[in-house]
Amino acid sequence: MVAKNYECIIVGAGIAGLQAAIQLGRYMHNVLVIDSEDGRSNLCRGYHNILGWPDGVSGQTLRQLGKKQAQDLKVEFLNDSVINAQKQDHQLTLQTSSAKEFKTKTLLLATGIKDRIPPIKNINPCLGISVYVCPDCDGYEVRDKHVLLLGSGKTGANLALTLTYWTNNITFINHDREKLDSKIEEKLRTKNIKIINEKIEAVIAENESDFKGVILENGQAITGDKGFIGFGGNAVHSDLGHQLGVERLENKHLLVDPRTKETNITNVWAAGDVVAHSEQVTIAMADGVQAAIFIHKRLL
Repeated sequence: MVAKNYECIIVGAGIAGLQAAIQLGRYMHNVLVIDSEDGRSNLCRGYHNILGWPDGVSGQTLRQLGKKQAQDLKVEFLNDSVINAQKQDHQLTLQTSSAKEFKTKTLLLATGIKDRIPPIKNINPCLGISVYVCPDCDGYEVRDKHVLLLGSGKTGANLALTLTYWTNNITFINHDREKLDSKIEEKLRTKNIKIINEKIEAVIAENESDFKGVILENGQAITGDKGFIGFGGNAVHSDLGHQLGVERLENKHLLVDPRTKETNITNVWAAGDVVAHSEQVTIAMADGVQAAIFIHKRLL
């Protein structure tokens, strides 16, 4: 099979990837976006801290609008997963899980991260609406509310402590029953955070998305106004970068030039959550545009 050649391939059609695709489309470059449609932005039903969307906007809405905008600029899309990336001289070769092969002059990795969310019944429709992931995004949404922190161990405990900036009424449900060290337990007690060491069976919700509490594995119902999740073990999708020799931090986020977003591997860029540990939609947008500008300059 003869591999099709592109000026740029973007792996990932989340917020960073789509914003880069739009910019490169406006430069009229020959661009392909490969996406598995299983990214984090598919799950969030409401981002509330984005300019112009005071009532919130879902990740799915942003993805649909962004994809159409890029397609109108002649950007191509493929629903597939890239499983192998190689660089030889000035050309990059990508193989997908469906045995397709593509070649490109430049590559943008916008592969993001994925939160670890145990299989808790009824939780997905609440995400971003009444159950939140990021305190920087949505801590404001739980001000003065009774928050159930659905989490595990140190990660969940530290998130519960972070949320005391907005509310003093927090219950930490330690889903994996992971043992906490005495220092963290003391901090939780000092902040009057109740700890429940029990697995969560299901979320209680009205109208599918309005969180009202949880049912534990032992059958007990715990009520609350809002939910937050902090299970730890999130997957940073930086393996393709690692294959190519891109430098990674200990937490597996990719290192890039702060100005150009290019990695240490020439003609390989990275943008969005796979880079920025702040994991913000607006930062992903900015990263995507910045990377696209310097990809354009390189192609010239």
